[in-house]
Amino acid sequence: MKKIFTSFRDTVDEITDGSTLMVGGFGLCGIPENLILALVEKGAKDLTVISNNCGVDDWGLGLLLQNKQIKKIFGSYVGENKEFERQVLAGEIEVELTPQGTLAEKIRAGGAGIPAFYTPAGVGTPIAEGKEVRIFNGKEYVLEEALTADFSLVSAWKGDKMGNLVYRKTARNFNPMIAAAGKVTIAEVETLVEIGDLDPDCIHTPGIYVQGIIQGSLEKRIERRTIRA
Repeated sequence: MKKIFTSFRDTVDEITDGSTLMVGGFGLCGIPENLILALVEKGAKDLTVISNNCGVDDWGLGLLLQNKQIKKIFGSYVGENKEFERQVLAGEIEVELTPQGTLAEKIRAGGAGIPAFYTPAGVGTPIAEGKEVRIFNGKEYVLEEALTADFSLVSAWKGDKMGNLVYRKTARNFNPMIAAAGKVTIAEVETLVEIGDLDPDCIHTPGIYVQGIIQGSLEKRIERRTIRA
């Protein structure tokens, strides 16, 4: 059995100032809401965060931004967060923007133990500056290094007491690859079941990648709700 937490505050106890974190989710979909809230409460600072984006102004990773807990962000999208924009323009935070597919592959490679790979995305743009470029079959490719983290925080629909995880629909997004790329992975699950209750063919993240698990309810906020007039 994996370590099963009953307090969200305890799940982030080992995350200290200067830690590197990967955080699952795409926008606000599939983010580990309660783990983020616990990290806000803990107050760890100078964090390096690797995630598709940085939440919105008042939810998700945006709460860490408001609290000035993030030193550097690796991400691919910043469009929904005015505080993020303000901190970038004011030089208060470091940002490394990466094409979304490249970011996903950098994380996947890190979890697979692959140190780097070549991709055509970004060739001839500022993204390729300072990086090795090689030609394969007459086409240029830029070398991108893999990403790993001290801690990975993910959110799943179901998990069992061995740490096996199942994600639901779009919330699957970045969570599986991020779960594999952290030295310590903590999973927040909506439903925690007994060993053997999950269909082995439906498991998305094997428990070998997960060190701790906790059950919690999610608000599942929507970034921008559009309804018919």
